[in-house]
Amino acid sequence: MSEPRSTAQHRRRRSRTALAVGVPLVLTAAGAFAYGGDLGVLGSTALQASAATAAPAWAADTADGFASVDSLGQNGTYGGRGGQVVTVTTQAELEKYATATQPYVIVVAGVIDMDPVGKEIKVQSDKTIVGQGTAGHIVGGGFFLGQGVHNVIIRNLTIRDAYQGIWNDKDHDFDAVQMDGAHHVWIDHNDLRHMADGLIDVRKDSTNVTVSWNKLSENNKTFGIGWTENVKTDITIHHNWIRETEQRNPSTDNAAHAHLYNNFLEDAPNTSIGSSYGNYSRGSTRMVLENSCFQGIKNPVIKDSGATIVQRGNVFSGTSGRNESGGSAFDPKAHYPYTLDRAADLPSILKSGAGPRGSIGTAAASTRAAAATTLTVAQDGSGQYRTVQAAVNAVPANNPSRVVIAVKPGTYRELVKVPSNKPHVTIQGTGGSRKDTTIVYNNASGTPKPGGGTYGTGGSATVAVEADDFQARNLTISNDFDEKANQSLDGHQAVALRTAADKVFLDGIIVSGDQDTLLLDTAAKDRLGRVYVSNSYVIGNVDFIFGRATAVVDKSVITLKKRWDGTSAGYVTAPSTAANRKGILIANSTVSGDVSAGSFHLGRPWHAGGDASLDPQTTVRNTSLSNAIKSAPWTDMSGFSWKDDRFAEYRNSGAGAGSASSNRPHLSDAQAADQEVADWLAGWTPSAS
Repeated sequence: MSEPRSTAQHRRRRSRTALAVGVPLVLTAAGAFAYGGDLGVLGSTALQASAATAAPAWAADTADGFASVDSLGQNGTYGGRGGQVVTVTTQAELEKYATATQPYVIVVAGVIDMDPVGKEIKVQSDKTIVGQGTAGHIVGGGFFLGQGVHNVIIRNLTIRDAYQGIWNDKDHDFDAVQMDGAHHVWIDHNDLRHMADGLIDVRKDSTNVTVSWNKLSENNKTFGIGWTENVKTDITIHHNWIRETEQRNPSTDNAAHAHLYNNFLEDAPNTSIGSSYGNYSRGSTRMVLENSCFQGIKNPVIKDSGATIVQRGNVFSGTSGRNESGGSAFDPKAHYPYTLDRAADLPSILKSGAGPRGSIGTAAASTRAAAATTLTVAQDGSGQYRTVQAAVNAVPANNPSRVVIAVKPGTYRELVKVPSNKPHVTIQGTGGSRKDTTIVYNNASGTPKPGGGTYGTGGSATVAVEADDFQARNLTISNDFDEKANQSLDGHQAVALRTAADKVFLDGIIVSGDQDTLLLDTAAKDRLGRVYVSNSYVIGNVDFIFGRATAVVDKSVITLKKRWDGTSAGYVTAPSTAANRKGILIANSTVSGDVSAGSFHLGRPWHAGGDASLDPQTTVRNTSLSNAIKSAPWTDMSGFSWKDDRFAEYRNSGAGAGSASSNRPHLSDAQAADQEVADWLAGWTPSAS
């Protein structure tokens, strides 16, 4: 971005009226987030179903929590993504595909009665087993994941009724889901109940497991973890509704890292099942338990003498008996980002949001996904097109429904532009990692154009999006302009991705560059342009998230990069927000990089063209800041004072966080309530299409 030359001062801003608080996006956590050292799989990839089979619109989501972490040779949990989508209605069909060696997305489209009762299907690696709407039921049996089985997703199913009439059953080990030595497993949005033994057993050093948004009920033993002397299991348990259960809610034995948050444990009155205890930290377990709600539970939180529990933000109502904590544990945000709901809100959130769903996001999401047209791109000629731009050119003008451009792995050195008359386009990589598919070019602002003149900052973009309702996922967009080799060039701003549209959803991608990496703009100064960046990486050094869009960077990693000469100095954001609009919000993310301590500002106000009517805004909240961030994180730009605009923080953490001061404004709780993700999106709920 070119700095305005004007040094004219502008008036101090009037007070602002915030947008009305929207509905929290409690279901967007079903989208994936994994970040590891190799920047591997993060976002979801749409699946190409056969003509006879359509996957649910959200069947391609990937896991969050410890299931998202790169370890044991597996980078995140994405199940059968990329494999054939099959629909099953019988036990024989379910077993055929679940036990196969190749990846599958298996859609359970009806009630399957297991024979014999108690049978647990031995699921193999690289599988997604997902219920079709709320119709997928497994009755009288469940699933077993053995030693070394990995990358398995079990979602949106009801697994029930293996109960044999014996309450504390020692003879029938009939679980809903049992794993012995498995890793990278995601159990999400299921209804598990009335089984003969446990609902979920995570045993024999199974690890990298996430259990989220499930209903767990009508059982003696809910959820057992561990039962070896080894301290290896890493597990995340969040947003589960546990009710009418007696014990193991859960019981966690010798877990290296057990992160429990936003769970609702309810001992429902006037039922025949009462709780004996709630969350139990056993052996050498290290547990972090936060923002959970306990209603009527006996002995809600207990621990062994050698175990640790760090409690924070939990709510207890009508509980009795032991409620314990002690010792030190670990920082979950050192492993992955996450978002906390208020504990007091969990009963309403989970009663409506846990368990199987008919759809995710907007009501029309499944219809749009089923109606989507897929165009394939492959450099080797195996697709319909050899370049991404050729596929974009093939999209009909004013297309009424989603067009998915599925780009096979490779490096595509080209410029891509999605014009304003081609809405509803998704560009997504089909590889196993976001790094497998890269769109890259090397124009800079000062690069000469073939017909004369230079490209300018906006024109330097490798990918330019001017069409509404655009989505990108599972790929890298880069500008690799070499500043060191082009020192004589006037204008080193080099944009990787420019958006100038509304309802842009960037999910699970890498955007990489140096100066001015990600330009989030609008079609015109008076036009709204909402952008939601989720589960992604943004890499750069100077003003590398900038523009006038109403933009959210959520659950992402912002990587600070050294300059071309090896020095450390830069600015994360440079908003140029119009008055009375929301600017840039960074939430629930991580800001870090291999740069010197105290060398980066969080932002500065960009009054494009010296326009004093602009009212730039950046809010950074609930985000981990490394020591690279300056203690005075905001600074002036081209004669405009940041103090006259809107720059603030709220509840950040890490070595780069700091207490409130005149040089470091913090939002109050009341102010922060008007600066949530939903306030920025203003009625738009992004969903994968």
